[in-house]
Amino acid sequence: MTEDTPQAEAPQKFETLALDAKLLRAVMESGYTSMTPIQAKAIPIVLDGRDVMGAAQTGTGKTAAFTLPLLQKMLRHETASVSPARHPVRALVLAPTRELADQVANNVKTYAKHTQLRSTVVFGGIDMKPQTAELKRGVEVLIATPGRLLDHIEAKNCVLNQVEYVVLDEADRMLDIGFLPDLQRILSYLPKQRQTLLFSATFSPEIRRLAQSYLQDPITVEVARPNATATNVEQRFYSVADDDKRAVVRQLLRQRALSQALVFVNSKLGAARLARSFERDGLRTSALHGDKSQDERLKSLDSFKRGDVDVLVATDVAARGLDIADLPAVFNFDVPFNAEDYVHRIGRTGRAGASGLAVTLVDRDDVRLVSDIEKLIKKKIDVEAFELEDDRPRRAPRRAPEDDDERPRLIDRFEVSRHAVRSLPRPASSDPFFDRPYEPTAASETQPAWDHKSSVAAPAAGRAPIIRGKRKVASLLGGSK
Repeated sequence: MTEDTPQAEAPQKFETLALDAKLLRAVMESGYTSMTPIQAKAIPIVLDGRDVMGAAQTGTGKTAAFTLPLLQKMLRHETASVSPARHPVRALVLAPTRELADQVANNVKTYAKHTQLRSTVVFGGIDMKPQTAELKRGVEVLIATPGRLLDHIEAKNCVLNQVEYVVLDEADRMLDIGFLPDLQRILSYLPKQRQTLLFSATFSPEIRRLAQSYLQDPITVEVARPNATATNVEQRFYSVADDDKRAVVRQLLRQRALSQALVFVNSKLGAARLARSFERDGLRTSALHGDKSQDERLKSLDSFKRGDVDVLVATDVAARGLDIADLPAVFNFDVPFNAEDYVHRIGRTGRAGASGLAVTLVDRDDVRLVSDIEKLIKKKIDVEAFELEDDRPRRAPRRAPEDDDERPRLIDRFEVSRHAVRSLPRPASSDPFFDRPYEPTAASETQPAWDHKSSVAAPAAGRAPIIRGKRKVASLLGGSK
């Protein structure tokens, strides 16, 4: 695959921005000194109060690009009061997945830890009661997934009539047809006058046109060609039969000495089955998909981030926005149905300037999907053949006989056994009754006793001949009647 030549830009320091000392202190404690290109371009525009549509490659710090300027603008509302009325929701961040919402919430808490601003996150899959308690206490920054936010709105747990800033993280997914009805309902609860920010790595022309209806005179910020992939990620496409994909992943993990890998599949059932297969192969594996409870999903992701899991098999719930430090490789076990998801999937590796490997396994039914990816990223894709090593355990060869004549063939042994059975002597009978030939009994003896004429009494006088007389039978206690 051909790569674009990256354009080098001189890094800018955070100190050059008009940020409060408390925010700069939190940034420095997080280990950041220089801004990424999207941060350097977007933060001053957001501080000026303009609507922004920001497009940048994954792993380039888009979360800080909208979090830091919004916190700066809300510092004028900062208060130490414990009254919930003094802490209304002023900034709303909407995310398409629970994992992304939780990650954004952690970033907001990190940058706001030296301020009096409060924040919380609400998403589905867990109990609403703790979330309700946080909302009732009052928060300035609310991070949410659309479905759970509507649950809280209908339960009157939060009021959004003082929201000044709205952020759609992974905006192309938020404006997708699946989320659009919920998004429109949420925006109807917000004030008309607000600052709206849209950030994503991919923007289709249709999404751009739709986004214009939610923004007021927006400024588009693009630091790379639209829908571009990171230049520091090595992208390889291998032609592999479906039955060989698991062996290819194992071989590349071994050959490349990869400590961890994120493996994407297209279905929840496929993720569960593949994870069990990798477990049988001896890899520490966990699965992340929509059928798992939210607690299980967060635990799986946390174990993977800590390095306790070698392979995380996931659906596209893990494709957007998740920041996994030092992830060396991503495997597309299944080619994604949507080309945009390819850009987000491989963006999980090679983050913050690090190098990464993205491997896509292609079978003969994936030609159209690969063509869609080519059109999106505007690069020629070379699908390579993969030489698979046979790492299956081999059984020891069967020892050949020294002389074929010394060991009879199976059919010969069968014939010998059958002849031996035929030649067995018959045992002598011990009962002469069974040796006596058959002799038929007399006809009179074969007549049933109940048909004997003598056993039926003659009809009584004056009775019709058709009426039979009483049969002579023995009494129960002996004798006859």
